Amino acid sequence: MKCGAALLGAAALLAFTSPAEARRFTQWYFGVDGGASWVEDIDVVTYTVPPGPPGLAQTITVDMGWSAFVTAGYAFNNNWRVELEGGYRANEFDTILPFGGVEAPLDGDLREYTLMANVLYDFESLSNLVMSVGAGVGADYVRVNVPGFVPAFRDDEIALAFQALAGFSYPITSWMDMTLNYRYLYVTEVGLSDDNLPPPTTSNVDADPVHKHSVTLGLRFGRRGAAPMKPGITPPPPPPPPPPPPAAQVARQYVIFFGFNKCNITADADDVLTEAAMSARKIGSTSIKIVGHTDSVGTQAANQILSECRANATKMNLVSKGIAPGMISALGRGETQLLVQTPDNVKEPQNRRATVDL
Repeated sequence: MKCGAALLGAAALLAFTSPAEARRFTQWYFGVDGGASWVEDIDVVTYTVPPGPPGLAQTITVDMGWSAFVTAGYAFNNNWRVELEGGYRANEFDTILPFGGVEAPLDGDLREYTLMANVLYDFESLSNLVMSVGAGVGADYVRVNVPGFVPAFRDDEIALAFQALAGFSYPITSWMDMTLNYRYLYVTEVGLSDDNLPPPTTSNVDADPVHKHSVTLGLRFGRRGAAPMKPGITPPPPPPPPPPPPAAQVARQYVIFFGFNKCNITADADDVLTEAAMSARKIGSTSIKIVGHTDSVGTQAANQILSECRANATKMNLVSKGIAPGMISALGRGETQLLVQTPDNVKEPQNRRATVDL
C-alpha cells in the first residue's frame, strides 16, 4: 500500500508541476532514480556434488524490496537516446516450497548489481510530458546469502541480463526533469555453489531465468533542444533583413576660388577638383559644366576675359585628372552673377570663383 501511494503521488506531481519548457534534453545528460523492486517466484533445483540425494526442485518467493539507479547518456536530435546504467536491487527471501512439500519461511537476502547498455526512444507531446520506451543488455551480479539453509548457503555469480524500459519525464526547470520509470529485468539461468559442507562435498543451486521488476522516481539533468511545433501551425517567417545603409551622397556641384585678378589653380582648388573628378566617374556623369566668375573690380570686358580664363583653367585641370575634354563645357560670366552682392569696385573673395556641375 505504501508503495502504491508513493507511485500515485509521483504521478500527481508529474501532472501538476509547472512546466519549464516543452522540450526534451539533447546532448549529454545524467540521472538518478530509486524506488520499489520485486522478484517473481524463483524455481530452483538444489543438489550436492559428489552426487548425493537426487536434486530437489523448490520454489522461492521474495519480498518486495528497493532499488536505485544511476544513468549517463547522450540524447540525439532525432528522439533517440543511448545510455549506460548502473543499478542496485535489494530483496529479502520470504518462503521456500519444495515440490510436493510444505511451504516454509526462508531467511536470507538477494543482492544484485547490474550494468546495462540501453537504447531508448522519446515520444514528445504538446503537454510537455515525454514518454520513453527502450531496451538494454548487460550483466547482473548476484549475491545470495541464506543463513536458514543447513548448512548456511552463500555465493555470488555473474549472469547475462536483458531489460525492457518504459517511463515518463516532465520538465521542472530549464535543466532538470522529474522522471517516473519502469524496468523489467530478465536474468538468464544462474548457477550457485557453496562448499560449506564437509570436503569434498559442494552444495549447488541452479535457478531458472529470473524475472524482476522495478518502479522508480528520479531526476534527470541536461540541456534542452528546440521546442516542437504544434500541429497545423507553421513557424513564423524570419524577420526581413535590415535595409542596406543609404548610399553615400555624391555632391553634384563643386566650387573653387581664385586669387585677386588671377586664374591659376591653387592647391586647395586642386583638392576640390580631384574629388569632383572621382565623383564624376563614380556616378557616371556624361557631361560637366564649368562656369567662371569674378568680383566687381575692373571693367566688365576685363572681368569677362578673366572669368573665361578661370573656367578654362578648371577644365584643363579636370582633363589632367582623366576626364574626357569632350564632355566638359566651360564658359565665363564675368561679374554678372555675384555670389555676394557688392557695389562696383569691391574686392570680394567669394565672388572670385568657378563652379563645376556634374
